[in-house]
Order: sequence, then structure tokens, then C-alpha cells
Amino acid sequence: MPDDYNPGIGEKLGLIGLFRQLPAQISRLIRDELRAAQVELVEKLKGAGIGAGLVLGGAIVALYALGVLITTAILGLATVLAPWLAALIVGVMLLVVAGVLVLLGRNKLKTAVPPLPTESIDSVKEDIRTLKGENR
Repeated sequence: MPDDYNPGIGEKLGLIGLFRQLPAQISRLIRDELRAAQVELVEKLKGAGIGAGLVLGGAIVALYALGVLITTAILGLATVLAPWLAALIVGVMLLVVAGVLVLLGRNKLKTAVPPLPTESIDSVKEDIRTLKGENR
């Protein structure tokens, strides 16, 4: 019987006929749901890609703004100090900030490694022990 089988006007569909159509109907339902999910996912991924591009563009502009602010700090200090000394002070301050950020990031990475869901793994192992009847 074809997937798109529909009884005619004069044809009566009994219980057996309904059961015969059930696999085809379920198969069609699953295919339609998968197509709908695929379309939805593609649309969401397109939006995410556009959003990621906009965030990257904003980050690049912010980086240029940071350069302008650093130059402003150097020029501001140069009004009271020698220009080379103002640039040196701002450069050292930036290195200190960079060092602190690197140390904080390194410590955060150490706590994240290994990237395994250890709590979930332990929970699954406990569930398996429980199902086997092995209690602690």
C-alpha cells in the first residue's frame, strides 16, 4: 500500500485498514518533523552566524578604541612628564594588567581540565551500580 493511501468516497476504512496505514502515517510524521526541525535549525544557525559576525565587528572596533584611549593616556601624561616616560609608564601598566589577566586565565583553565563531565560520569556509574544491586 503506498504511503499516501487514502480511501475513496465509497470505501470504508475498517480497523484493520487503519492499522495497515499506521506505519506509513508514523513514518510520514517522523519525516515531516525532521524536515521541520532541519528548517528551524538552519534558520537559527543563520541568525547565530550573523550575530557572531556582528559581535566580531564590535570587538574589532573596541580594539581600535582601546588603542585610541591608550594613546590619549600617553599624551595626557606627556603634558606633565617627558613623552618617552609617559609612554613607558603606560606600557608598563598595560603589561601588569596583561600579566594579571594571564594568571587569572591560567588558573581558570587549570580548574577546567580535563574537560569531562566528571559529576555526570560519577552519577551514571552510581546508577549502574544501583541497577546491578551493588550498594556502597
